[in-house]
Amino acid sequence: MLETMKGAIFDLDGVIVDTAKYHYLAWRALARRLGFEFTEADNERLKGVSRMESLRILLEVGGVEATEEEREQMAADKNDEYVDSISKLEPSEILPGAKEYLLQLRERGVKIALGSASKNAAFILARLGIAELFDAVIDGTKVSKAKPDPEVFLAASAALALPPSDCVVFEDAEAGVQAGIAAGCRVVGIGSPHILAAADLVVSGLHELVQSVR
Repeated sequence: MLETMKGAIFDLDGVIVDTAKYHYLAWRALARRLGFEFTEADNERLKGVSRMESLRILLEVGGVEATEEEREQMAADKNDEYVDSISKLEPSEILPGAKEYLLQLRERGVKIALGSASKNAAFILARLGIAELFDAVIDGTKVSKAKPDPEVFLAASAALALPPSDCVVFEDAEAGVQAGIAAGCRVVGIGSPHILAAADLVVSGLHELVQSVR
């Protein structure tokens, strides 16, 4: 499937760059302001879901009730803290093999899209110096349904002018793998074979794939 794909759709966090730590620190800071601890184990539930759904889970963990207006403010405060952290991102923080794999796909004529729930995706790609490697960026500003809904990957394949069956999704979250399958794409899981067992192929990182396109 990697040799015949016409389009490659990449999730951002955990696949291209590890910004998950910055998300976690911002969510943990919010929880502490609300008077409870939000652990790394709790944070696992936020993988691949939207900002407002992440907030809902966090408030559920803390047993905190909040109005819609209060939730909007909490989400904005968390995002401000997160954006402040990622504004210091450097190209050296791209995960091993990611840029090399993207470059090799471009050399082969494979179209490349980003499919991420992040509303800061374009900013992060610019900070990393790889924005020009993507033919399309579909992020949280362009879709409303969170993974495992396939909306983001359907939109990405449409933006590449390709049917989903010609595209391969690269995902590190179980919800993202489910979304890729639901969209009709083939899926490469990045991470644990146990967690991402539904994927067509599982690797530890994009560095494992660099040799396969040479």
